[in-house]
Parts: sequence; structure tokens; C-alpha cells
Amino acid sequence: MRRDFAVEWPTLLLLVATYLLWILATTFAASLWLPLAVGLAAVAIAQFSSLQHEVLHGHPFRSRALNEALVFPALNLAVPYGRFRDLHLAHHHDPALTDPYDDPESNYQDPAVWARMSRPLRALYQINNTLLGRMLVGPAIGTWHLAVSDLAAARAGDRGVARAWALHAAGVALIGLWLLGVASMPVWAYLLANYLGYSLLKIRTFLEHRAHEAARARTVIIEDRGPLALLFLNNNLHVVHHMHPTVPWYRLPATYRANRDHYLRRNEGYLYRSYAEIFARYLLRAKDPVPHPLWPPKPATAGPDSAPARVPAE
Repeated sequence: MRRDFAVEWPTLLLLVATYLLWILATTFAASLWLPLAVGLAAVAIAQFSSLQHEVLHGHPFRSRALNEALVFPALNLAVPYGRFRDLHLAHHHDPALTDPYDDPESNYQDPAVWARMSRPLRALYQINNTLLGRMLVGPAIGTWHLAVSDLAAARAGDRGVARAWALHAAGVALIGLWLLGVASMPVWAYLLANYLGYSLLKIRTFLEHRAHEAARARTVIIEDRGPLALLFLNNNLHVVHHMHPTVPWYRLPATYRANRDHYLRRNEGYLYRSYAEIFARYLLRAKDPVPHPLWPPKPATAGPDSAPARVPAE
């Protein structure tokens, strides 16, 4: 779809508002009442991560360099923007969606890998497959897998991975200078806010994709219009985003309404009415098995003898 404006003002203004909320949380609110500050910072970090997702898809400017400069400060300490960008764009190859190896955002495991896992590790992944578990342990699992896989890639000579982490370190240094020199929020409280912000993002990614023989039917629609839809920048209308990844967040609802039946035919009715429905169904219950239910046997040389790496989301 054609982009009509050189500057997408809703995205730019929301980014400014997000930075202002983050500043408020780490200064005045932290002096007023620390639990409030942690909560506000967590919301700001989650919103910032959603805006990073907009940036990697070419918003709000047509200049990639300018867009990426807007999100250079590493409000989210765990995920380098460059790695999020590269892995997420790889995830947009729809024929590979849910693939335990080729989809970097898949939460499914190769059944052969699953069969070799230790019982404690299986238990951890099973906890992670409920919504509550995804929010509690999902950020730690995602961070661990990303760090381990990227360290191996950097040691093997992948300069792109090394550069992404180097730029991230500079962005983290900016946050450290703010926390130590300006903010009222203790470092430990900011680390907690980071984890909580990441947990909020896990709500969005929990069931974005399902195992299905047809690639077009793997992506969800959640018809929520509440605060979580704003926090996730309407990516709950996820099949619309996958079909039109350059459409800005504020146009996704109208795009969906104009062709609702078409999108629901395309994804074969993979639909939830709201996040409240998802919480009611899956807070303590898994939606899917951990081993991919439709996965064919892999050749012995096709994958590692361990759980595949996962990018944090979102």
C-alpha cells in the first residue's frame, strides 16, 4: 500500500510521548512512589519496543538512518535493535512461520529435539507455554537464547551480529548515564521495569502464530480495541500486518474493517475477540504443545542437537 506522507506524525508524536513518559517514570514518579514509577517505566519500555517494530518496517520517515536514530537509546536493555530488526524481518517470510529452525520467533520445538530434552527443561518450556508462564519466565528464556546464539555467531565471525551488540552497548551506556546522573530510579528498579515491560510484550506474541498446514492460516486476528491494542500498536490485527507490513499502525484497524471477511477467510478463522478472552482461556493452560504438532522428521544435518534459538519479541 502507498505511503502518502513523508512524515507519519502519529508515530512520531507517540514516540515523543513515550520518551516523556519514560523520563517522568525515572525522575519525578520515582521520587514520589517507586512502585508507580516501575509500572510507568514498564509501560514506556513496552511501548518503545512496539515503536521499534514500526521503525524496522520503515516508519515514521522514509530514511532508515533517521528512523533508527530515533530509537537508538536502549530503553529495552535486553534486545539489541539491530538483532530485533534482522530476526523479525526474517520472521516475515510467511512460508517459514512456526518453523522451529527457520522462523526465529517460533516457540515450537522440533519433536526430535524435544524427545532428547531433560525433564526439568521440558517442564520449563511447558510452563512457558501458558500465558502466565510466558509472562513470568518467557523474558528470561528469550534473553538467554538470544544471547547464547548471538555470542556463538559473533565468535564465528558474524560481523553483523557483533555490530548490533556494539551499538546496543552504546545505547545501554546512554541509559546508564541517565540513571546514574539524572534519574531518581535505582538501577535495580529499572532492571525490574525492563523485565515487566518485556512481560507485557509476551502477551502480544503468545499466540500470534499457530501450527497449520497452510502458511496463510498461521497468523491470528485479535479484535481488541483496548489499551493493549494501543500498547502493541494494533499488531493484534496480525494477519493484516503480515499481509501489509508497510502499513503504519494507525491505519491497520481501518484496513481490517474494510476487508474483514477477506482476512478471516485467509487465516481460516483464527480469531479471538479480545485479550480478555485470551487471558480467560490460557492464563494457566497451554494453547499448543511445545513440540511442533505438524513437524516432519529433519535430516540429521539440518539442525542443532539442542533447542533452537528464539528472538525476544517482539
